[in-house]
Amino acid sequence: MDKLIQNPEVKTFGCRLNFWESEIIKDQLVKNEIFEKLIIFNTCSVTEEAERKVKKSIRQMKRNKPEAKIIVTGCAAQISPKKWLEMPEVNFVVGNKEKTEKNFWVKLLNFENKKIVVSDIMKIKEISGHLLESFNQHTRYFLQIQNGCDHRCTFCVIPYGRGNSRSVCEDEIIFNIKKALKNDIKEIVLTGVDLTSWGKDFDKKKSLGQLIKTIFNSVPEIPRLRVSSLDPAEIDFEFMEVLQNEKRLMPHLHLSMQHGDDLILKRMKRRHLYRDVINFVEEAKRRRHDVVFGADVISGFPTETEKAHSNLLKLLKEADIKFVHVFPFSSRKFTPASKMEQLPVSIIKQRSKEIRQLSENQKIKFFDSLVGSYQEILVEKNNFGYTPQYAKVKLESNICPGQIIKTKILKNNNIYLTGNKIL
Repeated sequence: MDKLIQNPEVKTFGCRLNFWESEIIKDQLVKNEIFEKLIIFNTCSVTEEAERKVKKSIRQMKRNKPEAKIIVTGCAAQISPKKWLEMPEVNFVVGNKEKTEKNFWVKLLNFENKKIVVSDIMKIKEISGHLLESFNQHTRYFLQIQNGCDHRCTFCVIPYGRGNSRSVCEDEIIFNIKKALKNDIKEIVLTGVDLTSWGKDFDKKKSLGQLIKTIFNSVPEIPRLRVSSLDPAEIDFEFMEVLQNEKRLMPHLHLSMQHGDDLILKRMKRRHLYRDVINFVEEAKRRRHDVVFGADVISGFPTETEKAHSNLLKLLKEADIKFVHVFPFSSRKFTPASKMEQLPVSIIKQRSKEIRQLSENQKIKFFDSLVGSYQEILVEKNNFGYTPQYAKVKLESNICPGQIIKTKILKNNNIYLTGNKIL
């Protein structure tokens, strides 16, 4: 095989899980010495805009590198494979199951007529933990412990790209964490599509809180542990208990909140209401005074009135959400929400702007409160790092990545904090 390039090109769009899976794809290509001119697009299907960006990138890449073979994978490819193969620039379309399989990429190059390799994701019942032998950064390691989703929110196509919920077993999770720590990783981030459903598919059901307790008991040397997005409807007692008692569980919780109006939440087919979010936040703060919250929210969901929008803003204030990811509503074909009364784009944009402004104000206020405090910073690239609450800090002196250092926060420039190492 003609070794034209040494570093596999994988273009990633969407969630953290996609970025982690892209690292697995790169790992498999390198292990199998696949150095052909491949460019792999790992796609997201959460919005029409996400797919539009992928198509634009594919066309641009083909113009710049006409000799390359272009492969499309990820959720968008899984849901509508024929649509992507219709693009003249695309050579292969690969499903979510196949993209992380150990021997798949060797076999793919031998396919002549089979241009679409996409399994029925709904038939997948198992998941294995993938261990990356190479670590791109010696600081934070994202570890997939769950995939898929059993819920059917009316706006969402992700279950059709990821399948039903399935969990990685505890032994594999512990093994992968120990391996990561041997490579000088300082922080493990547990991630998945519906993280709080971990363990529900086992014969003997378990909870995310039970898993975190097991991790700390089995790997006492772990410096820091984070969790990604949490569903407020599924938080268990064990999780709250470990949040209170284990300081190595980082006090930054990101909630899959989506909205703050009870009627809209019901139309979204979410399983929580306004009061459930407040109860969760108050209980977490009671147990851990330094905990802060982020949230995903959708602006301009069909039928959303001005009052419903006001209720969302009210919840963001009352729950004191510091970091908000705003998703302007994007209608996805075949979802129930696509058949509801849609809002004008101008209203969606305006309401998104109001949410972002509120979020920015609350983040700045939080950053201001940290000035003068002492924080443990995990240093990453270019002298930037993060506090336990995930506030970004620029260090005034040169520090090698991968260290956790005590830092005095000096000032807030609204984008990030600045700090100085305490000698």
